[in-house]
Amino acid sequence: MSVYTSTSPQPAPDSLPGPDPNTGGAVPGPDLVPGTPFARAVDRVRDGGDPDAEAASLLDLMTDAEQLALLHGNIPFWQGRRSIMQDGYNHFPYPAGANARLGIPGIHFIDGPRGVVVGSATAFPVSMARGATWDPDLEERIGQAIGEEVRAAGGNFFGGVCINMPRHPAWGRVQETYSDQSVLLGAMGAALTRGVSVNAIACVKHFALNSMENARFDVDVHCDPEALHEDFLPHFHECVRAGAGSIMCAYNRVNGQWASASRELLTEVLREEWGFTGFTISDFIWAIRDAGASLAAGLDVEMPFAQLRAEHLPTALAAGEASRDAVRVSGQRLLRTLLEHYARRSEARPPAAVIASDEHRALAREAASRSMVLLRNEAVGNAPALPLDPKSLRTIAVVGRIADVENLGDHGSSNVHARQVTPLAGLRAALPEARVAHDNGADPAQAAVLATDSDAAVVIVGYTAAEEGEWVNGRIYARDDLMQLYPEPHTADDQAVLNEMLARLRAAAGKPEIGGDRSDLHLPQEDVALIRAVSAVQPRTVVVIVAAGAVLMEEWFESVPAVVMGWYSGMEGGHALADLLLGLENFSGRMPYAIPRSDDDLPEFRADATKVSTTVGTGSDCSHIRAPRR
Repeated sequence: MSVYTSTSPQPAPDSLPGPDPNTGGAVPGPDLVPGTPFARAVDRVRDGGDPDAEAASLLDLMTDAEQLALLHGNIPFWQGRRSIMQDGYNHFPYPAGANARLGIPGIHFIDGPRGVVVGSATAFPVSMARGATWDPDLEERIGQAIGEEVRAAGGNFFGGVCINMPRHPAWGRVQETYSDQSVLLGAMGAALTRGVSVNAIACVKHFALNSMENARFDVDVHCDPEALHEDFLPHFHECVRAGAGSIMCAYNRVNGQWASASRELLTEVLREEWGFTGFTISDFIWAIRDAGASLAAGLDVEMPFAQLRAEHLPTALAAGEASRDAVRVSGQRLLRTLLEHYARRSEARPPAAVIASDEHRALAREAASRSMVLLRNEAVGNAPALPLDPKSLRTIAVVGRIADVENLGDHGSSNVHARQVTPLAGLRAALPEARVAHDNGADPAQAAVLATDSDAAVVIVGYTAAEEGEWVNGRIYARDDLMQLYPEPHTADDQAVLNEMLARLRAAAGKPEIGGDRSDLHLPQEDVALIRAVSAVQPRTVVVIVAAGAVLMEEWFESVPAVVMGWYSGMEGGHALADLLLGLENFSGRMPYAIPRSDDDLPEFRADATKVSTTVGTGSDCSHIRAPRR
């Protein structure tokens, strides 16, 4: 399958399924086709027409099969799996709910939240870093930039408003959210929603109670009504108020019910209590466990491929086990949202040149600078350790295994394909007259020698995607219960894809896993050893922590004069760090969560827990633990 690129956002002819009577032909692109029934309906909505009535009229023009095809991805499942194996994940917008015969573009999904994952887009600091700015206006500007790049890259739907509340800082995906406080989550998520919505439909995720990574396909989160409505849902409500067009369900269970089949969440709370008029989508591939149950609960569109619903809903409808009225209701929600979106947005697509433009890179640098937090700044001699004086610096040592490593964050669904200015590169650019020496810190004694002969030392420590981030163990693809969610391979080509998938999993057996929930909140021991060795010989030592979740640091914190929370700081992070360390910008970031002094100050966390209880004031209780299925 061909992929979209930033310079040629429209798909190549062979990049999408061929003619299909259920979708009215090949999937259209995200732009309006003049003269089609959908384009004419958009004109009427733009002139004040009722989007609900127009959506109903479009449904009346469809066959039963075409209506059903609105409710799942447009790419056949095994073809989609082949594209992932060949090209990787998230390299083109995923289309769903399209109908070429009527000119309905459907949604063209591009993920986030640290930027556009298709092409080579602007990589902003991760959401938790942006949460440390405490600045919704800045976040709305970032949302506007992301929305422009989504549209320029061939998308019309941004799945990157991630506002789940972490119950524990060990959550591997904590970098994708803004805080552990609902008020900040709501303010920042709403700002991103407003900014994105100028050019793309904003999708808020993951609804709800998603804050475990390794067990997300198994865990059942039990939450009493008071905690649910006071702590874990208000920020979602804020994003609905801000105009979110879509909500993505979570993988996990909530109070015994899969989130994809929770009528309480998807209908009673979202629609009846909050008045949400957009549409809901599933998380990808493994969220829907029962096609009919999800439809009845209020889950509108299965993503990203034609999968469980395409395979089972026709039979369920024929047998009376699923409702044709429910199909129509979900289709109408999707069409109404599309009509409203196309009626309000400008007709001109932003040019490809907007992607990673100078303006957007400057915004990424501003966000990185505003996000970094000065945690400690004690006196060295007669002055604070920071800022460093660029005029007096002759030699500066920059040490650490990640000091010159491009480290934008995890490699999962939020992965942005951009080149990063590393801390070392940023300091070298800012200090052209000084000697900026580098040591990877593999030998702390050697790094200490370099630091001794320098005017100051900057120690870069922390994590990469290997230590925290989104996690999909390869074995998940072949787990017995999840394999049941895949359509039967009906053709030889389908069977070939399945066979290749299983062969790859066998070949990967025993290899290290990447990302996931952290088992230890401290820095790696080699980082601690490096800090101690350098600070013992260099009085002006600055430690910069690259991470998203809380890092326990009491064993070394007071041995160094300056400590900076540097985050996964985006493609311009190295420049921003240099600006701050050298006093060209002032530190203004504030922590979006409290850092505990020790593990004793936190609730229990088990990455393999399959049942978690959450109540007001008690955090997470993982006492009811069962071994996950394998």
